[in-house]
Amino acid sequence: MYKPQFNKRHVLVFHQFGNKGWSLFSCLGREVVCSVLSVATLTYASAGTISTQPVTADSISTKTAQELMLDEVSVTGSRAPLTKSQAARMVTVLDRADIQQAPVQSINDLLKYAVGVDVRQRGPIGAQTDISIRGGTQEQIIILLNGINICDPQTGHNTMDLPVDLSEIVRIEVLEGPAGRIYGTSSLVGAVNIVTRSPLPTSPLGEEQIQLRMEGGSYGYVSTAVRTHSPQGGSWRGALSASYTRHDGYSRSREGSLNSDFSGAKAFYQGQYAKEGMKVDWHFGITDKGWGSSTSWASPKWQADDQYEHTTKLFAAIQGSFQQGAVSLHPTIYWNQHQDRYEGYRNHPEKMAYNYNRSDVFGLQLNSYFDWQAGRTAFGAEVRNENLLSGNLGEPLMRPHHIYGTDRDYTLGLNRTNISAYLEHNLLLSNLTVSAGLVVVKNTWADMNPTIYPGIDTSLRLGNHWKLHASYNTSLRMPSFTEMYYRLQGYKADPHLKPEEMRAFEIGVNLHRSMFNVQCALWHHHGRNMIDWIMDTTKGEEATWQSVNHTRLNSIGLEASVQCTIRHVQCSISYSYIDQKKSLEEGIVSQYAMEYLRHKLVARAQIPIVSNLTLGLNLRWQDRAGQYTDFDNNIQDYTPFALMDSRLSWQKPHYELYFEASNLTGTHYRDYGLVEQPGRWLVVGTKFLIGRR
Repeated sequence: MYKPQFNKRHVLVFHQFGNKGWSLFSCLGREVVCSVLSVATLTYASAGTISTQPVTADSISTKTAQELMLDEVSVTGSRAPLTKSQAARMVTVLDRADIQQAPVQSINDLLKYAVGVDVRQRGPIGAQTDISIRGGTQEQIIILLNGINICDPQTGHNTMDLPVDLSEIVRIEVLEGPAGRIYGTSSLVGAVNIVTRSPLPTSPLGEEQIQLRMEGGSYGYVSTAVRTHSPQGGSWRGALSASYTRHDGYSRSREGSLNSDFSGAKAFYQGQYAKEGMKVDWHFGITDKGWGSSTSWASPKWQADDQYEHTTKLFAAIQGSFQQGAVSLHPTIYWNQHQDRYEGYRNHPEKMAYNYNRSDVFGLQLNSYFDWQAGRTAFGAEVRNENLLSGNLGEPLMRPHHIYGTDRDYTLGLNRTNISAYLEHNLLLSNLTVSAGLVVVKNTWADMNPTIYPGIDTSLRLGNHWKLHASYNTSLRMPSFTEMYYRLQGYKADPHLKPEEMRAFEIGVNLHRSMFNVQCALWHHHGRNMIDWIMDTTKGEEATWQSVNHTRLNSIGLEASVQCTIRHVQCSISYSYIDQKKSLEEGIVSQYAMEYLRHKLVARAQIPIVSNLTLGLNLRWQDRAGQYTDFDNNIQDYTPFALMDSRLSWQKPHYELYFEASNLTGTHYRDYGLVEQPGRWLVVGTKFLIGRR
């Protein structure tokens, strides 16, 4: 029990969990610091903000990370930070321990272990991945890097082009359900926030650390990464990381050439200036990669099996945190640029001209809040400009723009600006939290009128072990440029698509005891004007993929998880069920909206064998609804499959040796149309620290 405190931060100490540092939804200028829980536990807390005193597990050793003691918990499920016990919104957290223990080589692979997240890959090791939540599509969620929207307006297929290596991540936070009043447009069915390690070193004062990682494995896989930071001291701090990854690929085209290879490099710099009463953070990043796209965009009509794509993305942002009297101000300025080159026939532009696109996104936002006798009130606004230059998307440009490094010009393009403002109030009582607010959105595209999207979250705490929550939220999403204008190789887009809109209800319960944690949530989504690509197979050779607005789409779902610790063995099991109601006429095939995970089961166990030696076992079973059309023009149902992954690691304070095996049974499966996924993949690697004064 506690009394509401509006003029100072509430302190809440967790003694019953492991002691590691992480925070939730670092997007509003303060940090959330909590004890750690396993990802499969579906650690429901509220989406929150950046911490005032960051604590991170930078050590290679998980045991070392667990020794960090935390004094304060501050989280939020709203625009303003609240303590964990006050919070009314819930998220799933993949923390630093989950990242270290998982047998994965990319953030995309790691998200597969979040039971509410659907991960569909066109290639391993982060080649190209679609991420969706609760039966939605890759276009309907918002991806954030340190709380900053990095979604690409051209297409959601490129959103996971991230500039940070997996070892740079402190945690990944998944907010399920519409988040319009928190993040504005794009967050139709949820949000994923990727939080990187702080520039602050965790080593002793004055010591500089260099962290190195080297891996090798199946199919010519090689990966290496390095991270270093400036010694602690003074008001200025910085950290720099870089990585390179490549592999030969696991499949060949009909002509015998490798068609699923990959190579890519990343670099990321974070800086910070802090003194009493203010803090400024900034980051700069770049990712450059190319991969054989095999049959990614093939169809019965266009059976290309040696496609290729190359992308480059730049990131830059500055975030501030200031206190002006009773008001906390958190301004942000950001810029993202994405360039891609798509080759329908690899190295053969004479067969099909390469497709070039470039998108630039500029954003300015202000988040703020203040306390008064009636609770905590938050308000703010954001302006986001999205500009596209393309060879085949958009409207004719008044003057062409040259494509660097080629003899071609961008002749098409589009520009639109999204303006949003929000207002929210949090009522904090002894055992009850009510967070209600709204966002007003206007987009210059199609002369959209200002539209209001409200939401309310409530949580009720029953004693020290039970917590009930309920919410109603709404949101919208503007169509991507690809959905409106793509018209190549059997695709025909509609430039007059309407924005998608979503209304969602959710109720849930959480029971926490010292040895186990049980959680369950039931939700219902009602979507209007939902966008999808469909094909009328009854037209035979004339059939094309067309972008359309479904009039309505109703979804219901259930998520449940149990986590326990038995004699130092950590076990967890999570299950998700989804049912969507949208009738399609006979012969109509859906590419995204009706291809969802009806069932998903994730089971994990972390087993200590001897001192410093640990075995991790991970099982994932899923059953996808929907169908795809094979090269013979036959409609095929997706087949359920189960995958077993494992990781054996030897950890010491300054180094780690590990062996990972993905898809141990060598299961051959398809999770995205005509793209066959790899079989067994083995990786051996090492990480170590070099420290000097």
